[in-house]
Amino acid sequence: MTPTPEPYGERLIREGTMITFPNPRPGRQYWIRMTLPEFTCKCPFSGYPDFATIYLDYIPDERVVELKSIKLYINGYRDKQIAHEAVANQILDDFVAVAAPLAVRLKADFNPRGNVHTVIDVAYPDSPMGQVLDQRLHLGTGQGAGE
Repeated sequence: MTPTPEPYGERLIREGTMITFPNPRPGRQYWIRMTLPEFTCKCPFSGYPDFATIYLDYIPDERVVELKSIKLYINGYRDKQIAHEAVANQILDDFVAVAAPLAVRLKADFNPRGNVHTVIDVAYPDSPMGQVLDQRLHLGTGQGAGE
């Protein structure tokens, strides 16, 4: 029996890494806001799927992240068993390592499961920029980083 070839989408997701390109406006501080509404991973304790919307807002420096590459990178978590707190921090760390932004805020808004709604907010740099990001992103007002 001939083995079934791996679907190209699964191969792209498995190989998915974030890639960047030169910022077309270096020296100008501007926000790039992304919403990734189809994030999935698995609970490391139960193995059940967890679903979330990832909001990623950043001020680029010299590099900008290519959108398809972040989509494939995010899709790579779909079969990984990882806690909410761990995955939000890992995505932020990987993003910072690849893009070296001036500032970034990531919000992982997980769908309720078992009557518990979890939202993880992480920022780079940790401080004092985190406070500035809170003010700039208007969290809780319907603008920026979700909500």
